[in-house]
Amino acid sequence: MAILDSKGRLFGKVSLLDIGAGLIILMVVAGLFLLPGGSGSSVAQIGTATQPVEIDVIVRGLTVTNPKGFVESLQQQQKTNIIIRNQPAGEVAVLGVKSLPRSVAVPQPDGSVKPMPDPRPELEYTVDMLVTLSGEAQVLEDGPVIAGSKVKVGTPLELEGQTYRFNAPVVGVRILEKPQS
Repeated sequence: MAILDSKGRLFGKVSLLDIGAGLIILMVVAGLFLLPGGSGSSVAQIGTATQPVEIDVIVRGLTVTNPKGFVESLQQQQKTNIIIRNQPAGEVAVLGVKSLPRSVAVPQPDGSVKPMPDPRPELEYTVDMLVTLSGEAQVLEDGPVIAGSKVKVGTPLELEGQTYRFNAPVVGVRILEKPQS
């Protein structure tokens, strides 16, 4: 009896291609379970303690029918949901909402420039504001992490409530000390 027959079978029973495919699958499975994974996995962060953080976000050019009423209602709500990189990240407290003035630079006869209120009528329906949020984050070596996403200056957030959803980039992050109990 020949070791390899005319059809490529070993001892007439098992194909060499089947043996090769089985070895490749076995090596892949062994590699998944035996080799160490990345250190940035969420499993590695489970034991990390949380600390309070304050996050400032800026909203520019948000169009609403009643800008003053919207700012007041956002201040009174005290909580909002945030979405980071299209992933819901939970609820945070709204510490403050500051309406920012809309102005335009007007050249003066002496060559200086003076800020003046923007006279365009469509801006009656536009609001610019600075919103300060507060929540808990895991503080790692490279910064705070909320719901598995790093939060740094420039990170785009979405704020969502019952009647609104808008984008607001982060302009400030403060890591606070945990109160002593």
